[in-house]
Amino acid sequence: MSNDILINVIFDETRVGLLENGQLVEFYVERTREASLVGNIYKGRIVKILPGMQSAFIDVGLEKAAFLYVGDIRSNIDDFSNIFDEEEENRNRLDDFHGRGKPDLPIEELVQEGQDILVQVAKDPIGSKGARVTSYVTMPGRYLVLMPNLEHIGISRRITDENERERLKTIVTNIKPQGFGLIVRTASEGATKHELKTDLDFLTLLWDNIQIKKEKVSAPSLLYSDLNLVFRSVRDIMNHNIQRVIVDSKEEYDRIFDFISTYFPKLSDRLHLYADDEPLFDAYGVELDIARALGRRVWLKSGGYIVIDQTEAMTVIDVNTGKFVGKEDLEDTLLKTNLEAVKEIAYQIRLRNLGGIIIIDFIDMELQDSRDKVFHAFVDAMKKDRAKNTIFNISELGLIQMTRKRVRESLGRSLCEPCPYCEGKGFVLSVKTICFEIFRKLRRMGIPEGAKVLITAHPDVAEFLSDEEQSALEHLEKSTGASFIVKGDHGRHQEKYDISILT
Repeated sequence: MSNDILINVIFDETRVGLLENGQLVEFYVERTREASLVGNIYKGRIVKILPGMQSAFIDVGLEKAAFLYVGDIRSNIDDFSNIFDEEEENRNRLDDFHGRGKPDLPIEELVQEGQDILVQVAKDPIGSKGARVTSYVTMPGRYLVLMPNLEHIGISRRITDENERERLKTIVTNIKPQGFGLIVRTASEGATKHELKTDLDFLTLLWDNIQIKKEKVSAPSLLYSDLNLVFRSVRDIMNHNIQRVIVDSKEEYDRIFDFISTYFPKLSDRLHLYADDEPLFDAYGVELDIARALGRRVWLKSGGYIVIDQTEAMTVIDVNTGKFVGKEDLEDTLLKTNLEAVKEIAYQIRLRNLGGIIIIDFIDMELQDSRDKVFHAFVDAMKKDRAKNTIFNISELGLIQMTRKRVRESLGRSLCEPCPYCEGKGFVLSVKTICFEIFRKLRRMGIPEGAKVLITAHPDVAEFLSDEEQSALEHLEKSTGASFIVKGDHGRHQEKYDISILT
């Protein structure tokens, strides 16, 4: 089976799925009006300093002030090379050295209220929290990550061949400009000197333009916006292990083709336009995987199951034997259930993009050898995860504690909103998600030309369809030759709707 990237575009929603051997392992969704801010660079102004928290609030022009921790403030240090791990790959892995520059200086001696400061968004606003920013600016390209004002060269740890690592390090050492650091990304494996130099020239030009713009504008101002979801996915995920990039929008296909042809033409033959009548995500079974990833309970093939509960502070995952009773002794039954759960838990963590503190409650086993097998199996299963994670050994209570880098909202919180029926204790699909679900169902129905179609939904969904998504409905009317009537039903659950063709 091949590894593929699927790109589904419908109006102002873009969904990207990464398939490994036919199974969805990573999923991203971005709506035009809710695009990620991570990677954006701002000229901000410090509005408040909190000495007790060793942090500051920065006005960057967003709805909520951004949060800047003392360890994320650049200080006047000439050489940061001793605080880098040579195997770090990108800005998501730079947390380990944040705060080591000058740990003895309090924040009030580094910055002042009213001061302008150049910052980059490291984490999107999550829940009630504003964006987290850093003054350690990093600019990722296809092959390299540019780090202004940091003298360092690092090679991705995913490049394991020592000869290739040495080759890349020699090239980068010769082309690295003074006053910049470079990290060689995984995609650089096999890249030529010309490809690396072209990528570097592009990044340094971007940085020069940012510096020029910074001098011309007043704070708060956006100086640089990172690529949208589609181009980020192609840039960051696409490598020699990806056989195909399949996109179902001709317009997006043309844009991606130009992007790939310009920056990495050797991979341009892997881009494919999907033109079948069956929706792309349906054809590859992705819709079912997404629906499963939003459920609280996940069944295992043996009859056991895991329960995933996400809270504000952490995610708790519980393993249960369920219907599985085993065929031998109790210890063997528990071990087999836990080992089966290990693979599913690692998969669900990656697919759901669970971040922060994660506690996994495995079924308690008596033998230390059994516990060791479960722990090492889980560590191996998590090696495919691109997000930085730290896993602690299994405890006496059968718990594994781990942390996973959180940069954006989890899948559940991206697609769902607090349930109005249970005062926030659970979740339902959001109005926007239901609207796009309706659009997808309309497209797969094969509506005859000239038909009248009645859409009956919850009043909030009906209002959103008739107001915010009116242009989308009009587009559908033009493309299908049908007319749509939207009706609100106060007695209907928000997730429930009916589509009927009137005679």
